[in-house]
Amino acid sequence: MLIRAALAWIPLAVGVTVLSLLGMGIAQQVIRTGADDPQVQMSDDAATMLNAGAPPDTVIPARVVDIGQSLVPYLMVFDRSGQLVASSAQLHRQAPAFPESVFGSVTGGRADKITWQPEAGVRSAVVVQRWNGGYVVAGRSMRRDEERISGLEQLAVAGWLVALAVTAVASLAVTAVAWPANERVRS
Repeated sequence: MLIRAALAWIPLAVGVTVLSLLGMGIAQQVIRTGADDPQVQMSDDAATMLNAGAPPDTVIPARVVDIGQSLVPYLMVFDRSGQLVASSAQLHRQAPAFPESVFGSVTGGRADKITWQPEAGVRSAVVVQRWNGGYVVAGRSMRRDEERISGLEQLAVAGWLVALAVTAVASLAVTAVAWPANERVRS
C-alpha cells in the first residue's frame, strides 16, 4: 500500500513543487520590477528638465542621501563622457563611483533598469536615462524590497511543505480506500 501511495503522491509532489516555484518567481519579479517605479518618473522628469536647459544641480534633490543607510531615492547627473556633474547620493561621505559601462547600454529614449551594488550590503534599484548632455541615474535602496522577498520566500517554503504533507496524507487516504484490505494483503 505504501508503494502505491508513494506512486500516487510523486506526480502531486512534482506539481506542487512546480506551482510553488512558479508562484514564487512571479511574486519576486513583481516586487523587483515595482522597485523601479519612483526612479522611472524621477529620471524621466530630470532628463526632460535638463533637455529644456535646466542646469544639472537644479534637478538634483536638495537632500543628500547616504545610499548605504537611507531608503530615500537619489539622483545623479553625468555628462556624455560619464563624468559626474551633480549628485544627491553619497556613500561614506563622497559620491559613489557609478560604473560607466552601464551608459553604453542606454540607447535612444529607452531607459536601462539595473541593480547596482557599489559595495557589499548596499544594493540599489537604478534607472539610467539618457539626456542630450549625458545621463541621469535615479536610484533607491532595495533593502525593503529584499526584506519583502525574503519574507515571501519563507512563506512560499512553508506553504510548499504544507502542500507536500497534505498531498502525502491524501495519497495515503485514497490508496487505503481504493484498495480493499484483502487486495492489499496480496500485493
